[in-house]
Amino acid sequence: MAQQGIPRESFGAPDTGRSGRPAANAPVPSSPELVIDSVVSRPLADLMASSSSRTSIGVVIELRSSHPQGVEGASADVLDWLTTIAPNASVRPGRSSLSSYVSAGLTAGQIRRLVQADNKAVARATPAPSVKQGDVAAPATTSGSRPAPRYAIHRIWPNFEVHNLIHRSVVTTKSDAAQRAFQATGEGIVWAVLDSGVQADHPHFAAHRNLELPPQLKHMNFADENTHPLVDEAGHGTHVAGILAGEQVAQPGTKLVAATWYQDEDSSLSGARVELDDVRGMAPQTKLLSCKVLRSDGSGDVIALLDALEYISDLNKGGRELNVHGVNLSVGYPFDPSWFGTGLTPVCREVDRLVRSGVLVVVAAGNSGYGIALDAVRGGNPQMHLGFAMTINDPGNAERALTVGSTSVRPHLSGVSYFSSKGPTGDGRMKPDVVAPGERIVSAGAGALLVKAQQRDADATYVEDSGTSMAAPHVSGVAAGLLSVNREYIGRPEEVKRILMDTATDLGRAPTFQGRGLIDSMRAIQSI
Repeated sequence: MAQQGIPRESFGAPDTGRSGRPAANAPVPSSPELVIDSVVSRPLADLMASSSSRTSIGVVIELRSSHPQGVEGASADVLDWLTTIAPNASVRPGRSSLSSYVSAGLTAGQIRRLVQADNKAVARATPAPSVKQGDVAAPATTSGSRPAPRYAIHRIWPNFEVHNLIHRSVVTTKSDAAQRAFQATGEGIVWAVLDSGVQADHPHFAAHRNLELPPQLKHMNFADENTHPLVDEAGHGTHVAGILAGEQVAQPGTKLVAATWYQDEDSSLSGARVELDDVRGMAPQTKLLSCKVLRSDGSGDVIALLDALEYISDLNKGGRELNVHGVNLSVGYPFDPSWFGTGLTPVCREVDRLVRSGVLVVVAAGNSGYGIALDAVRGGNPQMHLGFAMTINDPGNAERALTVGSTSVRPHLSGVSYFSSKGPTGDGRMKPDVVAPGERIVSAGAGALLVKAQQRDADATYVEDSGTSMAAPHVSGVAAGLLSVNREYIGRPEEVKRILMDTATDLGRAPTFQGRGLIDSMRAIQSI
């Protein structure tokens, strides 16, 4: 996600009838009862409390796999209840009959009635206990609390809004040296890019035919708009993909043109033209699978992300085949650790499940590491600009994800980017795992990013952007290069994660800022 015009790694504010995050003034319980179980998740309860009775809230209904007929039966029950409770609501079943999620736009009252319908199903399915004469009935629990009753629904979440969270940086990661020494080009490796799409006609992807896939793989659109996954109107996904893979060399007597940005003496944003001989991704020959989860304006929601992760699992037959070797997620949303156990949200669990099936999942940490603190004692003044800990975004909180923070292209001098989300996670685990260049990164231009660039330089085809969104594909590309050289590590993502972390360069910063340090392609390959 970019820091200038900051996006896009947080899945933004709620839209009426879509999804949302709790309002800043949402009520917080005064008691310390933070782990009481509920079918309605904490962030959704906050959102319901701050919404009017007519406001439609976007929700993701997480189904119970232990339903008598499995998730297929759970989905059928939920859809049946919704036809009665909310006949005019926008309801979206999962991508397949075995999907664990249903999304809908419901009012707070409709959400409560849905939970009540599920409770009634529990009562019908649970026989009354028989107590013989003289027996003493046992208490419901010995701990003072018990799990909430569930039949078809495990938990209901807000459908969080998600947003999209290199010629110089290929040297910083030593990927250029690895390409020369080991042919670490990503040949034979397939990496899924879950983003705003990839612009297929950009010449950056022509030389190695990065977007031409084997017949069993298909680019897919999971966003709720009718656009092709190989068209990128936002430009974010193409920029991310160009960092990971692809290559373009200028024709003799010509240059490739990139538009970059700086602040002038009046603090206004101005453009600067940069001419290049070539632009190369971290692993130029890697095949790219475009899974469109962001809309044309760069926004998206969790249900699209969940559908895309399930799609990749399906392509790999749940791990029995490995047609897709890695995933890049430069999208996410800020996470409040009071909502639920950190790393246990649906998207984090799907990421962990995909890793366990043999796929390396690389996730941007987020751009929430910097902000403004208010002095409450003095009525909100003065304001202080501060770096913030515990700001890792979901799904970067997933335990098995390889979570990436941002540095400049001169990391030993300037360290970790001020905007890069800092650890630890809300439950105390160390994140991010590594850092990579994320400031002022030049990559393939498309959509809105390219339109802005060409207002300055009409012949520009490459653009500059910043954010941990740009850092993550550096690590994805390094991993793809490593797998193309050491193919015995395909299907062993947690070992690859360990290698990349163990061989990272310590920048002398706190682990909560840098993780294990700067990714190092050469050292990773040489360590095996």
